[in-house]
Amino acid sequence: MSSADDIIIRSTAEGKRELTVAERAEIDHELTLYPDRRAVGLEALKIVQKHQGWVSDESLQAVADYLGMSAHDLDGVATFFNLLYRRPVGRKVILFCNSVSCWIMGCDRIKEHISTRLGIDFGETTVDEEYTLLPVPCLGDCDHAPVMLMDGQQHRNLTPELIDAMLDPPKVRGGDQ
Repeated sequence: MSSADDIIIRSTAEGKRELTVAERAEIDHELTLYPDRRAVGLEALKIVQKHQGWVSDESLQAVADYLGMSAHDLDGVATFFNLLYRRPVGRKVILFCNSVSCWIMGCDRIKEHISTRLGIDFGETTVDEEYTLLPVPCLGDCDHAPVMLMDGQQHRNLTPELIDAMLDPPKVRGGDQ
């Protein structure tokens, strides 16, 4: 985020969210690449998520208004693409593969280790909002299972020791330690 416009969420008098100057500029660039405004829906949602961390209902509506499409149609795009977050997530999102290959190679044991270590289950975020753990059906690295993606980096041949080396000190659900 390079300017105040990147972090300020503007709202109208009615409490309706408006896109920031930076978000609009990036979406406008994407509009030059597509013949139809509605085709930019997915890219526009990714832009909002990059700036806001997730896509709220208000942000989705702001994008729909900007692109001249219904929020319902845009929500169909948002719910189909599993890397758009429709709820707040932690600063680090762990996408944990639970495919058949990973399962055969012991991903359940690794997932339990992560859950115990962070005090969260699938779909949850640590109390300090550092980590969110999400299942994904496949990360396409079956010959190195089990695998996960964190901070855009794929981690392969996971073991409890590798997990411990990647994670900060243990987080406990509810802040109890």
